Amino acid sequence: MARTQSMTAPLASSLEPSVASPSDYLALLKPRVMSLVVFTALVGLVIAPGHVHPVIGFTALLCIAVGAGASGALNMWYDADVDALMSRTAKRPIPAGVIAPSEALAFGAVLAAFSVMTMMLLVNWLAAGLLAFTIVFYAAIYTMWLKRATPLNIVIGGAAGAFPPMIGWAAVTHSIGLEPIFLFLIIFFWTPPHFWALSLGRASDYARAGIPMLPVVSGAKETKKQIVIYSIVLLPVSMLPWIGGFTSALYGAVALFGGAAMIAFAIKLNGAKKKSDAELAAKHLFAYSVLYLTVLFAVILIDHSLGWAFGRIAW
Repeated sequence: MARTQSMTAPLASSLEPSVASPSDYLALLKPRVMSLVVFTALVGLVIAPGHVHPVIGFTALLCIAVGAGASGALNMWYDADVDALMSRTAKRPIPAGVIAPSEALAFGAVLAAFSVMTMMLLVNWLAAGLLAFTIVFYAAIYTMWLKRATPLNIVIGGAAGAFPPMIGWAAVTHSIGLEPIFLFLIIFFWTPPHFWALSLGRASDYARAGIPMLPVVSGAKETKKQIVIYSIVLLPVSMLPWIGGFTSALYGAVALFGGAAMIAFAIKLNGAKKKSDAELAAKHLFAYSVLYLTVLFAVILIDHSLGWAFGRIAW
């Protein structure tokens, strides 16, 4: 799909010198998304076998955070035209005319290069390569292609948000193991129902911007059905760390009951008939999905820290 050529007046005026504040540049980094990225990367780093110097570990997490911020900035640079057409994103720094598109591009590119080079020089090549691939995947493959080309955009593009635990693991081990692959799969299958719950209430925005999100292309009914399907698939996927013997029954119980609750929220959304009920159910599912993933990964940390106290054999 061709990029929208028309830009709003604020975007035209953004060609003038920037008067942006530090908070405007912080907004470019998508700090809420960054915080979840860093947390999941931390889990991958902490549970990895072996030892890493605290300074190296901190450096790896810093690089992952900066790389995630760079991806956000590059995403906002490229999507400035469609962001200006959507109520949820119209006040972002670029469509609001606070930061010029060229400044956002330069900012994101410099951060991306800095994060990858620092990871390569101070941590290891594999972690740097995974970080570079993640940035390219999100900024180019998802943002520039998938997002505007297919309703499967968030399904395929969601892989970008699933790589951080693998990067954290690689920063310690210089390799990729089965455990971080399990964590990757959890985030990968969690992303579609999480994001579709949000997009259900923003379908008109996406339609106006010409973005083929699932609710726009297939409608709310099919989107709700897919949310239920992915939520059901997510339950056994979330159990893999316990099934594989990498976590204890503590994690297994949390994954089981937490996943069942996710399915219950999805089924409630699917059964909502009134528009107001569906909108409320979608908001509840979206909020719960964030809590669910956070708790799931937090329990992995707790389980790893407690070790034998809950009968786990070994990591």
